[in-house]
Amino acid sequence: MRDALPQLETILLPVADGGDGTVAAALSAGFDKIIVDTVGPTGEQVQAPYAMQGDRAVVELAAVVGLTMLPGGRLDPMRSSTYGLGLVIADAIRRSARTIVLGLGGSASTDGGAGMIQALGAQLTDSAGDPIHQGGGALEGLASIDLTALRETLGSTSVIVASDVDNPLLGPYGAAAVFGPQKGAGPAHVAALEQGLQHWSALVSEATGQNDAERPGAGAAGGVGFAALALLNATIRPGIELILELIDFDRRIIGADLVVTGEGSLDDQSLAGKAPIGVARAAARSGVPVVAIAGRLQLSPQELSKAGISAAYALTDLEPDLDRCIAEASSLLQQIGAQIAKNSLA
Repeated sequence: MRDALPQLETILLPVADGGDGTVAAALSAGFDKIIVDTVGPTGEQVQAPYAMQGDRAVVELAAVVGLTMLPGGRLDPMRSSTYGLGLVIADAIRRSARTIVLGLGGSASTDGGAGMIQALGAQLTDSAGDPIHQGGGALEGLASIDLTALRETLGSTSVIVASDVDNPLLGPYGAAAVFGPQKGAGPAHVAALEQGLQHWSALVSEATGQNDAERPGAGAAGGVGFAALALLNATIRPGIELILELIDFDRRIIGADLVVTGEGSLDDQSLAGKAPIGVARAAARSGVPVVAIAGRLQLSPQELSKAGISAAYALTDLEPDLDRCIAEASSLLQQIGAQIAKNSLA
């Protein structure tokens, strides 16, 4: 765009919707980067970043126990755990975080958040009184829950979950059935994980006196949403809304002539609350027009207009061959940038 309009002033505001890139977005907004020693989804020692500013911390599940953290990319649906995520949250609390924004997305596990809760102090034991093993496959062996140390660790810390998933914990639309296969779970694994989550949620309900398994978002990140709601007293909000608040989006676009946003594919899933739609809605509140760029575009002009996007550009319009489109993305984006500058700003 600056090639076409050399005097153009641009402000770059990286965003995310709770999944990959959530911590990076907070860091770009001035948060401090904290590196903590923790464990990945299958127990390997790893280092993971989170962001902190004052008494606010931003923690990203994907950067600790996400699919990308599996050694060699080997899926392990029964043993993968969220224990390492709990260690990161505990570190933020030790550093006096009073509010923790927890980005969910890209999880490698379906343990209902049990590992996270263990790392925060909860005692989850089997019939012999021993701690249960990590992973969703161990939940069926759970016999007792002691939340005393967990409550001491949390104190008055407030947890806000950033997620655009509204699935419940259990059933055909739940964590195991919908997301388990993405994590390597075959039909037998899905059935076993579902049974484990049922058992886990029943014991949690018994301990808390409430049933959170059917709440929208409980199925997020393999059931971490459930554990956060039931045991961390969390609230769930659309991820992009939270991130836009963190980066002070409304203030920073004051006086702008145009907002440019985008993602790999603009489609029906985007309309469910993905980043570009959240950006468009926020810009609309300030009366700033929005254009979007996508690798491919599968929304009609009417759908785009309703979402607050005045125009959209697809790389596939310039190069229909997907392989070449990906390989030549940089040059295609340069061409589209010039088009946007000419059409929307010249």
